[in-house]
Amino acid sequence: MAFEDVVGRIAANLEHMKTFTATPGAGCTRLPFTKEARQAVEYLKIIMAEAGLEVKEDTAGNVFGTLQGTNPELPCVMMGSHYDSVINGGDYDGIAGVICAIEVARQLKERGVQLKRNFVVAGFCDEEGMRFGTGYFGSGAMLGKRDVHYCKRFRDTDGISIYEAMREYGLDPHRIEEAKWPEGSIGCFIEAHIEQGPVLDAGNIELGLVDCIVGIQRYMVTVNGRADHAGTTPMDMRMDAVEAATKVISKIPDWAREKADGTVATTGYIRTVPGGMNIVAEQCEFTVDVRSRNNDNINDIIRRISAALDRETEAIGGSYEMDNKLTITPVNLSQNMLSIMEDSCREHEYSYQYLPSGAGHDALEIGQVIPTVMLFVPSKEGRSHCPVEFTKYSDFAKASVVLLDLTETLLAE
Repeated sequence: MAFEDVVGRIAANLEHMKTFTATPGAGCTRLPFTKEARQAVEYLKIIMAEAGLEVKEDTAGNVFGTLQGTNPELPCVMMGSHYDSVINGGDYDGIAGVICAIEVARQLKERGVQLKRNFVVAGFCDEEGMRFGTGYFGSGAMLGKRDVHYCKRFRDTDGISIYEAMREYGLDPHRIEEAKWPEGSIGCFIEAHIEQGPVLDAGNIELGLVDCIVGIQRYMVTVNGRADHAGTTPMDMRMDAVEAATKVISKIPDWAREKADGTVATTGYIRTVPGGMNIVAEQCEFTVDVRSRNNDNINDIIRRISAALDRETEAIGGSYEMDNKLTITPVNLSQNMLSIMEDSCREHEYSYQYLPSGAGHDALEIGQVIPTVMLFVPSKEGRSHCPVEFTKYSDFAKASVVLLDLTETLLAE
């Protein structure tokens, strides 16, 4: 298979995937358990089958395609990423990793490679957590970390729970635990992904070998005060939820800067109740997302936030709640698989760089328990989670070359 043909197949698949969006012309919006998600899954099933894979959709909304090895009882080699997106996101985040994995399967089949163990392509549901404020739903279900109570707990901004959304989508949330793979059945996991940062593009580097993925903690914080008239209530007699919340929010970025070491902290969502211009807010909700390759840094920032909330809500006579949405620790990726990919980069004369991932990925969830590796391709100007997100199709093809070398080595072991 000529390199140009590989580029063409990847391009054709990704161009078609672009059509499955709720916001045509304004980026990719493909939220979990929606019409667009169903369209993406059905298309993935078609091209997986065309590549010679045995296809199935599980009870969590994940889609898998399998090339059978001579000894399917051996732990499989799994490769893939997610098919969902953020709102008005990019066309390559997640889904490009699934398409690259399908391309690897095509080439294994076309070259007649004899597999000792199964090769599995995975398209995971709801990695982003955009709709329900969580994340890694499908990969977590594969690992046995999701149940019906989890599905009932989390809701979107319209009040629809994961449980309700799954039923509307055609899945039975009471069967979610059937998505768990038997322990020891997955030997390793490989994920290709756009970098979503500027390092590779700025350095004109073709591929990134990811050696670490940061840990993440996410919270929804609710500060409770009292609604009053904005004109007649003196400043020293207010229970202003916004005042208490923003005094805490304003400190969070500096606490992350103090830690350095790549630690970041973000408040990306704020909502006030009742939300009137002339009403002192009774309630203020905001999110906190803290990430670092050092878990102690994350924990310390969360402790500081809690202490500051204690202090500021006591000052106004209010209260607060911190609802944990996600806690996942940093993970170091497989040195063995990194070494194999480095050898491949050298053989094909691709420039490469080792770097950490500041974004969470399915590889972060899976890497907690299974040997895992990631391969990055450049993002133009580091842009991602937005409509201008762009990566050259030839870069994805280069990634597929390295992924094929890695896969062949692992399947022969």
